[in-house]
Amino acid sequence: MDPGAYASEIRRIVRAVGLTMAIRRKLKAPVLSAFLNFALAPGSAAHSRLSSYLPKEDEHDMEVDTATSSLQAPAKHPLPELEIYCYLLVLIFLIDQKKYNDAKACSSASIARLKNVNRRTLDVLAARLYFYYSLSYELTGDLAEIRGDLLALHRIATLRYDELGQETLLNLLLRNYLHYNLYDQAEKLRSKAPRFEAHSNQQATLYYPYLFVFNGAIDAILDHANGWMLSKETGDIYSTNEPQIAFNSRIAFCLNMHNEAVRALRFPPNSHKEKESAEKRRERQQQEQELAKHIAEEDDDEF
Repeated sequence: MDPGAYASEIRRIVRAVGLTMAIRRKLKAPVLSAFLNFALAPGSAAHSRLSSYLPKEDEHDMEVDTATSSLQAPAKHPLPELEIYCYLLVLIFLIDQKKYNDAKACSSASIARLKNVNRRTLDVLAARLYFYYSLSYELTGDLAEIRGDLLALHRIATLRYDELGQETLLNLLLRNYLHYNLYDQAEKLRSKAPRFEAHSNQQATLYYPYLFVFNGAIDAILDHANGWMLSKETGDIYSTNEPQIAFNSRIAFCLNMHNEAVRALRFPPNSHKEKESAEKRRERQQQEQELAKHIAEEDDDEF
C-alpha cells in the first residue's frame, strides 16, 4: 500500500485490495488489532474509532497482539491511503461478523473521512467503501436513508473525474431505486448519467443487466434479496385475452382500410379540379361555336 501511495502507482493498490479479498476469511479481531497498532498512531482519532468496533481481547489474544506489535513500530503520520484501508478492513470484518449496526457507523465514518481527501490513488479504495457503505445499510433495511448521500457522492466523483467511483455509485443508485420499485427515477438517472469505457469488469457486469431490463430486451426482474436476475416465466398466452385483443385490432384495421377505400372512390382527391376543368371546357366550346357562327354569317354576306 505504501509504495503505491508514494509512487502514485494505482496498480499496487489494486493488487493490495485483491489480496485482501483473498484472505478475507482470515481476518480476525487480534490480527486487525495488531494491524491497527502498526498502521495508525495509538491514541489518534482514527485508531480510537476503529479499535472501538473490535471486540475486547482475552489474555491470549493480548499476548499475540503485544508480540506482533513489538516487532514493528507504528507509523506516526499514516498516509491517507493506509488510513482508508484500515477503515475498509474493519468494515469487512464487521459485515462478516454480522454486526450490521456497527458496520453502518463505521461505513458512515469512513465516507465522512473520504470526502475530505482528494487523491487519485484513493479511487480504488473509495469504490470498495461505497459498495460496503450501501451494503451495510441494505442489510439493516435502511437503504433509503443514504440515497441523498449516494447522489452527492456521485456528483463529487464526477467533479473529481473519478470514473471508477462514478461507475460504482451509478450501480448503487440504480440498485437503491429498484429496491423500492422506483423504476421511473432509475431510468431518468441512467439516461442522464455520463457513460464511458468501463474501468471495472465487475461494475460493467452489474450495470448491463439494469440497460437490458430497462430497454425491454430482457423480460425479467432483479431479485436483490437473493442476488440474481429472475426471468419472467412464459405462460400459456391462449389462456388470456391477448389473442382476442390482437384479433380485434386486426379486424378494426381492415375495416378502417375498407372505409377509407370506399370514401376515396366516392370522392376523388381532385374532384374539384376536374369540375373546374369541365366548366372551362364548356366555355371554350361555346366560344368556338359562337366564333364559327360568326364566320359562317360573314361568308353568307359575301355571297
